[in-house]
Amino acid sequence: MTGTGRVYDPTAPCENDPRELHRTLDTLKGKVVGFLDNTKPNFNHLMDDVAELLVSKYGVRSVLKRAKRVSSIPAPEPLVNELSEECDLVITGSGD
Repeated sequence: MTGTGRVYDPTAPCENDPRELHRTLDTLKGKVVGFLDNTKPNFNHLMDDVAELLVSKYGVRSVLKRAKRVSSIPAPEPLVNELSEECDLVITGSGD
């Protein structure tokens, strides 16, 4: 069977140069890790398990967990600002 297909790029446009946003951490020890839950089913369970592992095995100082109200809209600016000010890194995710 032959034919053509379409491939869609699901990434949102970025207003900043991603290279300016990228930085690496030498270690997780003593860092604050944030989680942004998009409120889809089961991400909260994964988030809890990963958070526990990060603290117990990698020495993360603390974990900040926040959730969006609705999965289909972007996180509100105050929430994004809080995570960016308080955390050394933020993990976002989707469940289901």
